[in-house]
Amino acid sequence: MRPRPIVVGTDGTENSKEAVRWAAREANRRGLPLRVAYVFDWEWGESPYDLSGGSYDRAHKHAEAVTGNAVHEARAAVLNVDVEGDPLVGHAAARLLAESDDAELMVLGSRGRGAFAGLMPGSVSQRVATRAACSAVVVRGRGGDLTEGPVAVGLDASDAAERVLEVAFEEAAGRGSTLLVIRARVPVGFQAGDVALPEPPAAERARVEEQLAPWRRRHPEVPVEVVLTTDGAASALAEASTRARLIVVGSRGRGTFTGTVLGSVGLQLLQHADCPVYIVREPAHRRG
Repeated sequence: MRPRPIVVGTDGTENSKEAVRWAAREANRRGLPLRVAYVFDWEWGESPYDLSGGSYDRAHKHAEAVTGNAVHEARAAVLNVDVEGDPLVGHAAARLLAESDDAELMVLGSRGRGAFAGLMPGSVSQRVATRAACSAVVVRGRGGDLTEGPVAVGLDASDAAERVLEVAFEEAAGRGSTLLVIRARVPVGFQAGDVALPEPPAAERARVEEQLAPWRRRHPEVPVEVVLTTDGAASALAEASTRARLIVVGSRGRGTFTGTVLGSVGLQLLQHADCPVYIVREPAHRRG
């Protein structure tokens, strides 16, 4: 049985090319096939254009060219990557979400660079990243070709924390990176001094170390640095993203990472992180 692919969305822009290269390297590292998805929006039943005039054919040829260029970009990044791609017709977010049902990982690009640039609310990448049926990576900020810096992970007290740690340790191990574990000591929406902290730093650090112990034993090759911070979770992770090669967060949180939809921390990182953001979800085919 063919393994489930990594799916990367592309639109031909430079940022989406970075996403394709990132996805190709990740597919190669995991031994998974890569599927390139370019969606061109064509309303079959509602088009005001005369299809016999060749408009659809021109649009389809353009879509084939974008897809072909993305496949070439993937092979240029990883010579022997198992990659395929075909143009898809429909609304981009809806078609990409449908692709995520059978994917192991969804990879997306993001527009903008720097601290004040990011995904616009309602953009295709944000809609897919916040609702995909599997884990999603948004390649943003300094881009997807980073080879230096740690993998950073936001650690909370949610039920999903173990799955987030599993992914973070695997990603750090696969890159030969240090893992930077960030634990925010104050709840989302508060600042230091607004609330009484439940325990002293030494006790909280001991609890974090206990949570990390099984993963340290499973991945002894991964150096781990633990940071307890009284900054907000989003700001602490955004600051870490300026030197990290990847940020890993859960799709939802409890305690210090509580939010809605994706989670307020994840949403802020999608808009402001300076490196790719990995949003961990259990794939749909593994749930239940």
